[in-house]
Amino acid sequence: MDYSQFLNMIPEATLMLALILVFCADFALSNSPRKTFVLSVLTGALLLCQLVPCFLAEPASAFGGLYVTSPIVNVMKTVLTLGTFIVVVMSQSWINNNATKISGEFYILVISTLLGMYMMMSSGHFLMFFLGLEMASVPMACLVAFDRYKQKSAEAAAKYILTATFSSGVMLYGISFLYGAVGTMYFDDMAAQIQLTPLTIMGMVFFFSGLGFKISLVPFHFWTADTYEGAPTPVTGYLSVVSKGAATLTLAIILMHVFGRLVNYWEPLLWIVIMLTITVGNLMAIRQNELKRFMAFSSISQAGYIMLAVVGNSDASLTALTFYVLVYVAANMAVFTVISAVEENGGNTQMSAYNGLYQTNPKLALLMTLALFSLAGIPPFAGMFSKFFVFMAAVGGHESAPFWPYFVVFIALVNTVVSLYYYLLIVKAMYITKEENPLPTFKNGAAINWGLAICTIGILLFGICSCIYEWIDKAATTAAL
Repeated sequence: MDYSQFLNMIPEATLMLALILVFCADFALSNSPRKTFVLSVLTGALLLCQLVPCFLAEPASAFGGLYVTSPIVNVMKTVLTLGTFIVVVMSQSWINNNATKISGEFYILVISTLLGMYMMMSSGHFLMFFLGLEMASVPMACLVAFDRYKQKSAEAAAKYILTATFSSGVMLYGISFLYGAVGTMYFDDMAAQIQLTPLTIMGMVFFFSGLGFKISLVPFHFWTADTYEGAPTPVTGYLSVVSKGAATLTLAIILMHVFGRLVNYWEPLLWIVIMLTITVGNLMAIRQNELKRFMAFSSISQAGYIMLAVVGNSDASLTALTFYVLVYVAANMAVFTVISAVEENGGNTQMSAYNGLYQTNPKLALLMTLALFSLAGIPPFAGMFSKFFVFMAAVGGHESAPFWPYFVVFIALVNTVVSLYYYLLIVKAMYITKEENPLPTFKNGAAINWGLAICTIGILLFGICSCIYEWIDKAATTAAL
């Protein structure tokens, strides 16, 4: 075996080294009172260092095409690593308060999940893809159950495992159909040989359904809100942005590359799913009073917007999708960081806990407002630019059938107004609703302040710094798809 092929997997190799270093540090610091702080700093530093190989990695393949990477995949790895860094930073206070004896396991599971996402995005073979997906899903289930003394956390983990198991089974069933129809599971070979037959159509639909469970697309979104509500708040943030980004890019690449010849069959299916996802997510979010359930349905709606980019079926689609995920990481992690801060300082995750927050914690209320406005797509925040690029990508390249893409974008625009209404419910609670005993003034820890600072910079600058979009666009246009 030629072990030099591992040199083509620099991002994965360096992340694996980081995993080993955190594991050894956890073992060495088992009796140290500063164990949590040291592990948090070490993990954060290693993730920041990980940005370098992700950013500089060249297109490569290894092991006969099982592993294939491209510039756009490396860009997404950079985005997800940044999101994971924010999760590690914001989780330090929660770990200090709730899980000091098993802090090492938390960081090991987070890095393991990220490694699985790396492998999933860089797969060139359906079994390698499935292996990466399970490498990400199993540690994520452990993270969901991390609050082991809380019944809701155990319930959320059980529902997550059941959903993951069912979706994996459906996906493998679809992959078996595709293999039976084509005789190969390599992406390039399948793209060259695939033909329109009932077996390939069924395989494609089952595969899409299985991955739809992972992304929480409607009608595959069951138990998403229960999982978000029961998981620890930092884990909920991680689940909502990092895993969603990896799964959406992988699905987009497979649809556009492997099933490119069947675009006239999967595109109408995608139109229906996108309209249902955005509409159901927004309407259900209006009914929520618990903020993590609220953000769960918001996340379902955002998944529809992310997948809207794929409708364009072009390099601009991958650019818009990746840029949307980058902006979404900044805005959504800001919201979950504020939720975590409030929860750790005597509040709870009910919307009523934010009544009058501006009176006692004006800076926190302002940052929450900026993040919510970005999620809603209000200018001049980055979320407006991300939605604009997604809409432009969706309507491009459909000269032969222009009606449906424009109709889907129209539905998305109407739902943007609906989303603004329910995001403003939180703003109303913080600034307008009267509360005799609002949450008392509190001071955040340094870690949470750093996390909020990074997210706020992203919300304000990602949209107006054109070099970021140009960097992503250059990677997408040179992607070896």
